[in-house]
Amino acid sequence: MFVAACVVLLSGFPVAFTLSGIALIFGLIGMVFGVFDIAFFAALPQRIFGTMTNEVLVAVPLFIFMGVMLERSKVAEELLDTMGKMFGTMRGGLGLSVAVVGALLAASTGIVGATVVTMGLLSLPTMLKRGYSPRLACGSIAAAGTLGQIIPPSIVLVVLGDQLMNAYQKAQLDMGIFSPETVSVGDLFAGALLPGLALVGLYIAYQLLVALIWPDSSPAMPPEEGEEVTLGKILQALAPPIVLIVSVLGSILAGVATPTEAAAVGAVGSLLLAGWRLDPTRPVPIYIAGLAVIGLLILVGTMDMRVSRTEIPTGDMVAIIAALFLCVLLAYGFVVAFLRVMRAGVMQPVLEGTTQITCMVFVILIGAALFSLVFRGLGGEEMVEEFLAGLPGGTIGAIVAVMLLMFFLGFFLDFLEIVFVVVPLVAPVLLQMEMPNGEPMNPVWLGVMMAVNLQTSFLTPPFGFALFYLRGVAPPEVKTMSIYIGVIPFVLIQIFALLMLWYLPQIATWLPTAIYG
Repeated sequence: MFVAACVVLLSGFPVAFTLSGIALIFGLIGMVFGVFDIAFFAALPQRIFGTMTNEVLVAVPLFIFMGVMLERSKVAEELLDTMGKMFGTMRGGLGLSVAVVGALLAASTGIVGATVVTMGLLSLPTMLKRGYSPRLACGSIAAAGTLGQIIPPSIVLVVLGDQLMNAYQKAQLDMGIFSPETVSVGDLFAGALLPGLALVGLYIAYQLLVALIWPDSSPAMPPEEGEEVTLGKILQALAPPIVLIVSVLGSILAGVATPTEAAAVGAVGSLLLAGWRLDPTRPVPIYIAGLAVIGLLILVGTMDMRVSRTEIPTGDMVAIIAALFLCVLLAYGFVVAFLRVMRAGVMQPVLEGTTQITCMVFVILIGAALFSLVFRGLGGEEMVEEFLAGLPGGTIGAIVAVMLLMFFLGFFLDFLEIVFVVVPLVAPVLLQMEMPNGEPMNPVWLGVMMAVNLQTSFLTPPFGFALFYLRGVAPPEVKTMSIYIGVIPFVLIQIFALLMLWYLPQIATWLPTAIYG
């Protein structure tokens, strides 16, 4: 059944209908041969209803809206332009600026394809014009673009966190723990933050090392060609996305908001940022709304804002009244930004793009739910468990086998199919094992390992998705082989990061433990 699904997917048939169609065909074949109970199909409506009422997954369309809005409002273009001028006069400076902007865009949008395409269109021609090696330029852009897989708020981490939450509870129930602990998307965001920043640091270190050893591969911009970048221009480009990132990630890590609530903050913030970007000469309404959002986050984090209590202390009542006033200011700025975005013709393509991507995610999720139901009904879950438990090397062999499987599937399938199909089948088995250091398996560590592994497969020649995105926007004079060779050092950096996570799990587990206990 699994092989048939892979074969049909490689033929180019739509993913969601492949998963559901293969499931129906094999379910009916199993029923004919008496090895499948058709009652499994009766559980599908309940699965779909559970998906549609899952509050965690509401974050998906909100984060997608946030990413598409920031892409359409040219925030990335301004960031790249400013950072390029800021670092361009130093050797390797353009590559360094690509790594920094890639990290900022990853933390702002979380959409890999959009980041790679945007930076490929804006940075690659500039780097080639300045005499950069095509291999180094292509590798830098592809690697920085895939940071959206691992740096929160990543769509990968949202859907992976939801699947791991279900798998972790199932694993504990299978072990006889009837009051299971849970793992949240917020835990996974906290766990992925340090590994993501470490990857950015490794990318920058590699850029500086190459500039030192092979100066001709990444020359500095001549001083006479560079523009003076004032502090005001830097703040104008960096401050809005950084404030947005801090508001979204900070509210999650501080426990002020759930990932879904923080996604709503991000969606509103991206609209305000787009409204400011489209008419920077009249920024006051946007500034007022932005300060109102920050004020609301502070009030929610420090005061008891529940209005359903019978007795409300005076201090809390003052805070509630202040929050209502801030909501009015936020609504004013929101309406102004909305009208600007509408008049500029940006809102319609943003809503269309958000709807298309969201529909794709949830239709794939429904198809994957049917696929996993039939797979379990045919005894596939027991087969996977026996296979992983029987591998030589115990836990190490099982984890390596799963990582290799996900790595090779990443050549052909998008992360959604891998997360929705593979993770529910293998994660409950892995989460009953021990980590390499002998401790009980930590779901956050396992999730971060999977995310970095998928990011690596998206970069690896010849089938990495990021390479296809970059090839589609690269100038004709850039050879495909230059792209392939250019990403190899960054793939080795990714593998080094995976080994670091393997031998030092604390890189992924320390921050969630420090924040949430």
